[in-house]
Amino acid sequence: MGYEKLIHEALTTPFEGWDFTMFRGRVTDDGTLPWDYEHLVRDRLPKTKALLDLGTGGGELLASLAPLPPRTTATESHPPNVPVARRRLEPLGVEVAESATALPDGSFDLVVSRHTAYDPREIRRLLAPGGTFVTQQVAGRDLEEINEALGGPPHEDRDWDLTAASAGLEVIWSQEASFTTTFHDIGALVLFLRVISWQVPDFDVDTYSSRLRALHADMERGRPLRATARRFALLAQ
Repeated sequence: MGYEKLIHEALTTPFEGWDFTMFRGRVTDDGTLPWDYEHLVRDRLPKTKALLDLGTGGGELLASLAPLPPRTTATESHPPNVPVARRRLEPLGVEVAESATALPDGSFDLVVSRHTAYDPREIRRLLAPGGTFVTQQVAGRDLEEINEALGGPPHEDRDWDLTAASAGLEVIWSQEASFTTTFHDIGALVLFLRVISWQVPDFDVDTYSSRLRALHADMERGRPLRATARRFALLAQ
């Protein structure tokens, strides 16, 4: 498929919630994480009476964990995802808020967050005494080779790492991992940057046209763009 057609498809393809199945085969990873975030959360649900899911996206993962605790709340700050999450989660009895700031202090015995950054002070505020925090995070230097290949600015939260995410928390377990993510066609890369708009903050196809065309030519010659995905996870009380 030619450059123009791939770019048009990337800019017009509908994207809803946080479902990345459309990237299957076009963006690939060379490994898996040494931990299972879903398993870490599921293990703690039976004893949980009040659960908070920070940054639920379209509610896809949270809904898959049903039956949920008697009181379950989710937050989602990305405006397009809020109605998607509410349609999926409210029938399950889940309250969906756009922010955690209005939620009462010490009201959740389990707070979880996958790929949504947070202020550790806010986690301490929200957790009930003896409560647990479970998170998997995308490090600030994630996929920085994309930024370099495009000649764009670095990620705004480049310093977000395990040390910053653990500040002030009583961490009982943590781990870091990385793997290679490969973008096989320019349309997949542009769609990814359209969805993950904070990766290259000033991205648009006109501004980066020359770099995109060069990358497209490389991909057509069998040289896809490879970047390092960086993740970390922790349990805290």
